[in-house]
Amino acid sequence: MRKILLLLLSAILLSSCGGTKKQMQRGNYDGVINKSVKKLIKKPDSEEYARALDKAYKLANERDMERVRYLKMENNPNNWDEVFARYENLKSRQSRVRTVLPLNLNGGSYSYPFVDYDAEIVSAKRKAAEYFYVNGKKLLQNPDKLSHREAYYQLIKAQQYSGDSYPDLNELITRARYLGTSRVLVQVENNARILISPDFQDELLAFSAQDLNSDWVEFHLRHLNENIEYDYMAVIHIIDIVVSPEETKNIDKVYKKEVENGFDYAKDARGNVMKDTAGNDIKIIRYKTLQCSLVETTQRKAVNIRGEVEILELDPIRKLLVKEPIGAENVFMHSSARAIGDLEALDEEAKKKIENQFVPYPNDLEMIYRTAETLKPAIRNSIFNNRRYVN
Repeated sequence: MRKILLLLLSAILLSSCGGTKKQMQRGNYDGVINKSVKKLIKKPDSEEYARALDKAYKLANERDMERVRYLKMENNPNNWDEVFARYENLKSRQSRVRTVLPLNLNGGSYSYPFVDYDAEIVSAKRKAAEYFYVNGKKLLQNPDKLSHREAYYQLIKAQQYSGDSYPDLNELITRARYLGTSRVLVQVENNARILISPDFQDELLAFSAQDLNSDWVEFHLRHLNENIEYDYMAVIHIIDIVVSPEETKNIDKVYKKEVENGFDYAKDARGNVMKDTAGNDIKIIRYKTLQCSLVETTQRKAVNIRGEVEILELDPIRKLLVKEPIGAENVFMHSSARAIGDLEALDEEAKKKIENQFVPYPNDLEMIYRTAETLKPAIRNSIFNNRRYVN
């Protein structure tokens, strides 16, 4: 048992060391540092992890400083963002390692000299902010939305780095956001032979545009402002509205049922009442037939709306991007029944039918409005499925 425990312990140690070695070979120095720091917090005297930490710390710092020297030598203002990030890494790494200093190395204790990176961080941060601010303003001068969107992201970075150093920064960010956003006006056009009111057209667009919108695209279900310049239009064309005639069908069915209706005594040839083997009078049951006619009425009326959704690009020229058919149907169905005759002749199912009375047909306008509830999701789904054409 003791041998098994020793073997397991050895395997765990080898696995642990092997994992650190592989990370070192891959250049994942910060991974080695993080693991070594955790181990040294628990076992401060571990020379194995102290050596791993020392090697990884020096290599990681050397790599970052080499990269910083190159970026500064290149003298590209776009580099200051990465320079800032590298100095932040150096400072964070130093703070992490200082939690387990001094290290037990080669029979003694060892600490690293403290390096103050703050001046370099502040300088790189200021220069990065200046670059993003200046470049963001330049991008805003371009006519295309992609430039305006990139300007927005760069101005946001300038704000993160500079705070309120640039008094017009908030205004520039708002402007970049507005200019970079594509706007889609959704409208209904009725080309059907039946005139529909503006209220009905509004009803077709009575759904949320929230899930249609994306980071840089807004769908407007109302013309919010005459000053808004729309980039796209989603037009719902109502091509045809067909209202069927009222269709009433009657089906007659006769129900018959035999029920007991008293009895007669059985008599012999002499007119005497006959007896059974137990001495009781023999009775002959009399029956009568109950009859009832059931007139079942089925009412039907339907509305069918046919249309299509077009998505058009408006700038620089009006151009059709996609066209998709849509449609919806609403059917009024009602069954009722009336009985003529003896209700006792009816079965249970027939009795339930006569509980439903004939009702007036809904008028055409009511039917059309009900169909709108079915057409709305079809409109919304068509626009949603074709959002890729809008950017």
